[in-house]
Amino acid sequence: MSGIHKEFYIDDDGIKLHAKLDMPAGFKDGDKCPLAIVIHGLTGHMEEPHIKGVAATFNELGIASLRVEMYGHGKSGGAFENHNIFKWLNNAMTVTDYARSLDFVSDLYVCGHSQGGLATALLAGMKPEVFKAVIPMSPALMMPDGARSGHMLGVDFDPCHLPEEIYVNAEQKVNGNYLRAAQMIDLDGAISRYSGPVLLIHGDEDEAVPVSCSTEAGKKYKNSKTVIIKGDDHCYNYHLDQVLDAVRDFLRSL
Repeated sequence: MSGIHKEFYIDDDGIKLHAKLDMPAGFKDGDKCPLAIVIHGLTGHMEEPHIKGVAATFNELGIASLRVEMYGHGKSGGAFENHNIFKWLNNAMTVTDYARSLDFVSDLYVCGHSQGGLATALLAGMKPEVFKAVIPMSPALMMPDGARSGHMLGVDFDPCHLPEEIYVNAEQKVNGNYLRAAQMIDLDGAISRYSGPVLLIHGDEDEAVPVSCSTEAGKKYKNSKTVIIKGDDHCYNYHLDQVLDAVRDFLRSL
């Protein structure tokens, strides 16, 4: 029997965040179960195969999944060019508060890909008492240092005199506040504040985020496991099954 599926919007101070809640099979009103928040990456959305795949894996293990599209992405409000990591973090805190308000939720997990992986790491540091475990996938943890050193998204710039806009690909751009926000992130501070279990997953042929982001973070977390997927890229187009197996094994070990 398939689970319950709901599509709706979560209001974050006037910004409508597109969300989908999927319950595990057999869930009935009055039951309790854990819930995992799942966050996509830069230019991404909730229907990407790796996002849907990890959400389905949570459901398979009896965990509800809440996929949410962040500011300026998918069907959510806000212009893409005006988004930055601070706006995403505000979104993520609002979504977390919403999830905690649901009467069926017993425990909370958070999983994010790429920029969503960075948001996941920061969110866990901001609310360390809330999450039972954290799963950053291909996390773009190089963003703060890149913004401070003047090289980000394949573009060189003067970090002391930031450009008014920067293209993230051939068609999409963000304004200078994206870089300003990234410069102010204290990643090590966030990592030090979370002591729960962490699973870092990364393809060793990632073309967008260096695999060292995960291997180095794994050394800094108090309780982490790092899984490197050989021969895979940023969005796991070759070995998504291995990614989902890693998530499955990690959750079963808790």
